[in-house]
Amino acid sequence: MKILLVGEYSRLHNSLKEGLVELGHEVTIISTGDYFKDYPSDIKLRPKCTDGILKKIKVALFLLFKFDITSISIKKQFFKYSKELIGYDLVQLINENPLGTAPKEAEKFILFLKQNNKKLFLLSCGTDYISVKYAFEKKLRYSILDPLFKGKMSKKEMQPALKYLEADHVNLHKLVYNNIQGVIATDMDYHIPLLEYSRYKGLVPNPINTKKLEFIPLEIENKIIIFHGINRENYYRKGNDFFENALVEIQKIYSEKVEIITVENIPYREYIEKYNKAHIILDQCLSYDQGYNALEAMAKGKVVFTGAEKEFLEFYNLNPDEVNINALPDVADLIEKLSMLIEAPQKIIEIGKNARRFIEKEHDYLKIGKHYLDIWQED
Repeated sequence: MKILLVGEYSRLHNSLKEGLVELGHEVTIISTGDYFKDYPSDIKLRPKCTDGILKKIKVALFLLFKFDITSISIKKQFFKYSKELIGYDLVQLINENPLGTAPKEAEKFILFLKQNNKKLFLLSCGTDYISVKYAFEKKLRYSILDPLFKGKMSKKEMQPALKYLEADHVNLHKLVYNNIQGVIATDMDYHIPLLEYSRYKGLVPNPINTKKLEFIPLEIENKIIIFHGINRENYYRKGNDFFENALVEIQKIYSEKVEIITVENIPYREYIEKYNKAHIILDQCLSYDQGYNALEAMAKGKVVFTGAEKEFLEFYNLNPDEVNINALPDVADLIEKLSMLIEAPQKIIEIGKNARRFIEKEHDYLKIGKHYLDIWQED
């Protein structure tokens, strides 16, 4: 098959491409590289006016004239490559708005892709209309909207998520769903809201290329190293405040036993280099399942504090704390779980080994590539 993957979040499409290519298919990725993370892309679109004085000018123009310089630029770049974006057997969007543009611009290139290629599929990966609506209606025990509900963030600050409930994004959602063959969820946080939708094709775990992620069994010679990576834009939505508050107490109690590394908003390659020596990774605590960063850390044999709710455990037939640690939005619970590991370091080594085996069994990029192919070829 000739396959076009549109957009990138946390290296998902790159790993999927590696599996599909190894299975004998021709694959092209077009994306922005997920902005500051700068993931590889066959066709890289460069967002403009995203920082400094140019960003301020962009915001002013948008407020005055509803004119988004960055979106217009990405659209122009996209259509510059139009001849390279036609004739595919399958196009997959990583999100309803896969290049992060204004909805009206997204509509134009999505319709172009639909009209010039055979099949169009969608991933529910990252915030979108259905997942945000489900969370806004408080149908989950907790969600990325909890900071809004609990007064930690204003509606304006939560706009990156709430915008999906606005008319222009709802219209984009309807256009996408009217033109796709099907939608696939990448983890439990998107699977649950989609269960009632007729075009839902099911949950396909994120693909992980373990050949590129070396497993090194954990050894604890001196201090236990805890790594906390922060994306400031998603600080409350990832539950980073719970982690930071827990770490303050852990540092007080176990100053002789732990080393804590905290980083913010750094490129993917630098992020990986800094967390490679860690034993424990603090990922997120407002999710039911793991995102891509957590899975890659698990593949390396790290003990990851992340989403691992009962729905996840039931889906994969796992026991609590078997392959990772369910990070609840509860500082006391986080302190208790971190303390348990610090006082029983052999448990860290055991979970690290289990994590790698889990990734090899459930997230292998070749196995997942075949799963995608089966779904794409059904219709």
